[in-house]
Amino acid sequence: MSALRIEGHILTPQGFVRGVLEHEEGRITRVEGTLRTEDQARSEAQGLVLPGFIDTHVHGGGGSDTMEGGEAIGRIARLHARHGTTSLLATTMTAPLSEVEAAMRALAPACASRAPGAARVLGVHLEGPYINPGKLGAQPDFVRPASIDEIHALNALAPVRLITLAPELPGNLDIIVVLRAAGFQVQIGHTLGSYEDGVAALERGAGGFTHLFNAMTGMHHREPGIVGAALAHARYAEIIPDLLHVHPGAIRAALRAIPCLFCVTDSTAATGMPDGDYRLGRHRVTKCLGGVRLADGTLAGSTLTMDQALRNLITIGLSLEDASRRVSTCAAEYLGLPDRGRLAEGVRADLVVVDRDLHLQRVIAEGEELDLAPSSDAVL
Repeated sequence: MSALRIEGHILTPQGFVRGVLEHEEGRITRVEGTLRTEDQARSEAQGLVLPGFIDTHVHGGGGSDTMEGGEAIGRIARLHARHGTTSLLATTMTAPLSEVEAAMRALAPACASRAPGAARVLGVHLEGPYINPGKLGAQPDFVRPASIDEIHALNALAPVRLITLAPELPGNLDIIVVLRAAGFQVQIGHTLGSYEDGVAALERGAGGFTHLFNAMTGMHHREPGIVGAALAHARYAEIIPDLLHVHPGAIRAALRAIPCLFCVTDSTAATGMPDGDYRLGRHRVTKCLGGVRLADGTLAGSTLTMDQALRNLITIGLSLEDASRRVSTCAAEYLGLPDRGRLAEGVRADLVVVDRDLHLQRVIAEGEELDLAPSSDAVL
């Protein structure tokens, strides 16, 4: 098979080049061109070629929830792929163990191989159940103590790539060390912990923070809280840039403090769907006025997609090169994936092509050109 060729302004690790990218059998085989400034790249007529987006926090999309089983993960992965996400972590909800196990079994085939027309499901993000019952957010109240044996058993069903826990709960600081030694990445989230708890968790190997600012103790100048620990010490943290979960000013503050702040959608089944009621784990949530909420008004995930996240970052003042890092490269580095999140010879052929207004023209996932037309999975 001959190499497939894309011409345009290609965002390489060295910056934009005007030239050609070739890929074959799912890998980039050639990137060549002449360096351009970002202003030149955006002003010239050719398409802008960026790394495919990576989302580490996906609960659903296209009317389906990751806890459903069956064909749900296929619909979710196809919906997000049509918005430029080429890799994602399927994120579970706090639930009785039997329900988490059932969800893991259903997710396993998607983790084992990428379905045509879909994003690669890299593994599972366990968002709980090892969280603080006083900071559930939209999580159902099925919290329980963390258990390394339980986590290993879940990992045997489907690969666990990321675990959110509250460091202040008994035993959780010690289990971070054990989890990291076993190869699991750990995030701090859904927590009532103090600044000192956050620092202690980072010292024990926790890698980042789950949807920074949301479902954690905020920063006060005499009690810095978990947010203060993140701003003072973190290299990595998730943030939801739908401009509803976090004020643009707070996003900008986090960008100045955290070198590898990266974007997630925290998307729900309502993503890509009309206003109405949808499932989020055991909860019923309502999509209206651009958000998703529980009956009491609590934000319950989002309807964000990663292409819109990219545009939102530009809106609040980031360069395209920096915004691209925040929706792909930083997450790849965080997960230890050197063959994703950048455009260079030898890496996966995961990329998007956008126009000067940053709307998607093409999506290629592991070398496959995807059909961007809406399907019956969702109303876009």
